[in-house]
Amino acid sequence: MRVNILGIQVDRVGMAQTLARIEEFIHARLPRLVITPNVDHLIKARQDREFKKIYEEADLNVPDGVPLLWAARFLGRPLVERVNGTDLFEALCARAAERGYRVFLLGGPPRAAAQAAKILERRNAGLQVAGAYAPPMGFFNDYDENQRIEAMIRKAKPDILFVGLGAPKQEKWIHRHMHKINVPVSIGVGASFEYVAGASPRAPRWMQRAGMEWLHRVLSDPSRYWKRYLVEDFKFFPLVVAQRLRNTFRKIVVAKDGRSLLFIQQQKSPHG
Repeated sequence: MRVNILGIQVDRVGMAQTLARIEEFIHARLPRLVITPNVDHLIKARQDREFKKIYEEADLNVPDGVPLLWAARFLGRPLVERVNGTDLFEALCARAAERGYRVFLLGGPPRAAAQAAKILERRNAGLQVAGAYAPPMGFFNDYDENQRIEAMIRKAKPDILFVGLGAPKQEKWIHRHMHKINVPVSIGVGASFEYVAGASPRAPRWMQRAGMEWLHRVLSDPSRYWKRYLVEDFKFFPLVVAQRLRNTFRKIVVAKDGRSLLFIQQQKSPHG
């Protein structure tokens, strides 16, 4: 089951269901894309047709942001729970160590992926990190560099590819290359490598649960985050209110049409 929030279909799954679905994808051995939508994703997808199309074709969209839970409840279709991208990244690495899956970390600032890989290997005995690579600046449209990355990943043969390039770049990169690298599961994880490596601090748990992680990010790195959260994403809540009003109007119209049809049928009935 999915919930439509601003035109994006979000799966009604919790962490346990998400892990189970991803394991099913791994066993199927077909390239699958998992996305962790948040407010920023939904706002960007309204203006970026390629990003919106990627969401429509994704195999699993799990609710990363707490505001998505609020919005879904407000729209009358509550989600199960938040499935935070960084928490999912760490949970999948733990599951990979248990099951013998191989993982590859692509993206992030220099050394962040490699440092995160070392920390995850220490935390999860037996974790097989097939590779960790931070591409150079400007690589996204560099044909030769992307050919090298594709060859690197194919040679490593991971079961799960984590891509930390930020949205929508990470989802676009995966979508453009997933059938060439042939990895069973690819997932964009934003700044997760930096969080695990300790290069950027995560918000305290109470702020995460309260839906205030955005505030912690703005205060920690205002030059990086202020515009995203205080300007670009500010329109999310009015848009959700507008969606609810549209949904309510449609229900009224459908109910009115239904009553009109019933009245017509009663007038035509010989037993009326």
